[in-house]
Order: sequence, then structure tokens, then C-alpha cells
Amino acid sequence: MSPGDEVDTVDECSAKGCRRPAAWELLWNNPRLHTPERRKTWLACDEHRQQLSDFLAARQFLKDVVAH
Repeated sequence: MSPGDEVDTVDECSAKGCRRPAAWELLWNNPRLHTPERRKTWLACDEHRQQLSDFLAARQFLKDVVAH
């Protein structure tokens, strides 16, 4: 690559092994590690949105799900 060349990147789903484009942002935090206002982000495709949301919700980490 030469300086100034642009690279097209697509944000991918955070599910293990998934390479689909992300459609959703799952905003979460671990209250034992993070301040209440801090939000970490996992990205999800349509297929993995519920699976990843359920994983975070079961641990009471999920705070919000928004379109990417």
C-alpha cells in the first residue's frame, strides 16, 4: 500500500468465527470492573444478535442494543 491509499473495512460480527457485517451494537459493562457510565461494545450481525444479547443479559452486563 502507498501512503494515502484508503482501505475499505467492514465492521464484523463479534460472534466467534462469524465474518458477517455488523448490523447491531450491543452496549454492555461489567459492574465489578467498569464504572456505571462506561460502555463496552460488541458488534452483531442479525443472526447472532439474540445469542450475544442473551449471553450478556444472563450475566446482567447488557445495557442497550442499537443499530450499528
